[in-house]
Amino acid sequence: MHIKDVLLAPGNGAFFYDDQAAIRAGASQDGFVYMGEPVTPDFESIRLPASSLSLGLVLADDSVVWGDMMGVQYSGAGGRDSLFDANQICDLTSRVVAPRLLDVDASRYLEACAHVFEPHEHKRLPLAVEYGVSQALLRAVAQLRRKTMAEVICAEFNLPLPTRRVPIYCQSGDAREINVDKMILKAVDVLPHGLINSRQKFGDGGQTFMEFVTWVATRTRQIGRPGYHPVLHFDVYGWIGQEIGLEPQRIADFICRIVDTVPGFTINIESPADFGSTQAQIENYAKIVSILDSRDSSARIVVDERCNTLDDIRLFAEARAAHLIQIKTPDVGSLADTAHAVLLCKENKVGAYVGGSCTETDLSAQASVHISVATQADMMLAKPGMGVDEAFSIVGNEQNRLLAMLNRRRAQEETIG
Repeated sequence: MHIKDVLLAPGNGAFFYDDQAAIRAGASQDGFVYMGEPVTPDFESIRLPASSLSLGLVLADDSVVWGDMMGVQYSGAGGRDSLFDANQICDLTSRVVAPRLLDVDASRYLEACAHVFEPHEHKRLPLAVEYGVSQALLRAVAQLRRKTMAEVICAEFNLPLPTRRVPIYCQSGDAREINVDKMILKAVDVLPHGLINSRQKFGDGGQTFMEFVTWVATRTRQIGRPGYHPVLHFDVYGWIGQEIGLEPQRIADFICRIVDTVPGFTINIESPADFGSTQAQIENYAKIVSILDSRDSSARIVVDERCNTLDDIRLFAEARAAHLIQIKTPDVGSLADTAHAVLLCKENKVGAYVGGSCTETDLSAQASVHISVATQADMMLAKPGMGVDEAFSIVGNEQNRLLAMLNRRRAQEETIG
């Protein structure tokens, strides 16, 4: 299957790009705007509307399949690619990527990705490009084979057709209380993220954060349906380390105190500290994990920052430097690498969380669902945006539609067999 033409269309991401360094340094908020000067290169202000770039592949029958490129909310932080510039990405895609696409056999997914994503000028293509193009190529193969994207992944990686739904995790953004209520009423599997990204939200010695954890647990019992018992997942953006220091023992002690305030819940703590480099992150996270395991704690450490690409994920998984690894799809790059990453985590008995960013689009979110279900990840992010309702609907409905199709396919095969 050859591609006849390549289309490009500018678009919007579902949230904003934020300068994490400026926010950590104490930038104040005025309504939805952050005040002050940006710190991270390429940011003209601390908060910018997220942009995206859609790539369409015109196939032999003149049908068009699409994929979306974008960066993550905190671009340029924690070893990530710099701020997404749609004009620069458009130019690079037109000059370098489009000719490769016109020259590739799009019917072979992994081979096509490997060819199109060869280095350019001795450098890897921007990960946003890999992400968007890999979505479009996956849709092309699925259309050719008259299969779902999940079935293509299963065939390419020699996986059985999945039967189990993947738990969905929602994030609240700054509208914590309202969005937590929404999540509980909708019986979300994992909640609430909390966006604990500043000293004000973390509090002196973590007191404000601990009060929020207690409130969330109490609220699930107050308004949740009988038997509802979600996993509680909090992203603290390194603030445990920022506030109480970078000694693994002290960080583990603090996390145990959090768990003690809400007995009976599994607690995920994402990004407890930023140790400044990938290697330091691996060494110290491994110590924190070991301490928590030795205490039989119900807390699970989730790594995000400084664990970006497939190579990073391999290092963290092999070192058991997390209980759960966020596979942040736009930072990983190709969806093929996201699938590899989930399987790598499973091989090393580490949890695999197919995440991403609030800055994504409906198309990228739906493609991520197929990867998550095909590889049977441990959980996946409801995305895009920060509004809960839209993201939970997009991801949840796509998963339910997919499982309905796979169940029908399985029934047909059993009848033939």
